[in-house]
Amino acid sequence: MSEVWTLSLCDWAQAGARVLPLRIEVFVREQGVPEELELDEDDPVSLHAVCEAGGRVIATGRLLPDGHVGRLAVARDWRGRGVGSRVLEALVAEAARRGLDEVVLHAQVQAEAFYLRHGFVPDGGVFEEAGLPHRRMRRALR
Repeated sequence: MSEVWTLSLCDWAQAGARVLPLRIEVFVREQGVPEELELDEDDPVSLHAVCEAGGRVIATGRLLPDGHVGRLAVARDWRGRGVGSRVLEALVAEAARRGLDEVVLHAQVQAEAFYLRHGFVPDGGVFEEAGLPHRRMRRALR
């Protein structure tokens, strides 16, 4: 498997058809999120990170206009290789470029340590979202 990959930031018109298969694979098939919850009204207004290798999307995430990061997904065979970190940091850097004071996300509890390593701190207790335990986390940009 090639280690060469690219990362681009684009709107939903450019990203949607490319990232949706990965999001369905990770969130719906692996994690059991209802498919009707996967697409929402935030996709068209968000900036999407698209990480590709060999013509295949291997990671994605999105930044909403208000600074929320979400839908961070990495293909199973690419996990633990730094692409998720690069997607997250690209979205955080874009939020900072836009002048936002902070980035907020709803971390799956099982992924909380990943976000802690990237400077996010817990903000409140555990809650259920899409049938999975989550915790709100934030990272100050200023």
